[in-house]
Amino acid sequence: MALSRRVLAIDPGSRVTGYGIIDVLGQEVRYVDSGCIRLADEEMPLRLMMIHQGITELIRSYRPQEFAIEAIFVHKNPASALKLGQARGVAICAAVLAQLPVAEYAAKSIKQAVVGKGGAEKTQVQHMVKILLNRSGVIQSDAADALAVALTHAHHLQTQRRQQLAGLATAWEQ
Repeated sequence: MALSRRVLAIDPGSRVTGYGIIDVLGQEVRYVDSGCIRLADEEMPLRLMMIHQGITELIRSYRPQEFAIEAIFVHKNPASALKLGQARGVAICAAVLAQLPVAEYAAKSIKQAVVGKGGAEKTQVQHMVKILLNRSGVIQSDAADALAVALTHAHHLQTQRRQQLAGLATAWEQ
């Protein structure tokens, strides 16, 4: 019997933080919800509080068992990189306070898992997210990025499960 896991994934940003929620049941992945936490034009500390409150509410409403986020990357603009790092930190803090395991994935790994090549364009990722989750219409860019993180985590969970089953089969044969 396959274990169902709900995944909340975040694409953090200092102005818009995308989120994606999926259920993973064995080899099947089901779309639950996605969207964006849009942050008012406030000072950074208030925006960070809004990110924390928004993610805390998502956790309270959807009760995920897993949390995934894009790993930090080197940004061209140091000030933007610092703001992104702060947004990531607040998102991770919300997950840890809710006692969720946190998984981080490099952008290249996310593109590889969703599109099949680590150098994929943003539009290719968005297109594949729609196909993989059987969605029609427009998925906002930040939400699509968060769903791509969620799909990457789902792939990771499925691989872990296959490895566990292979280990059980090997132990049974001995």
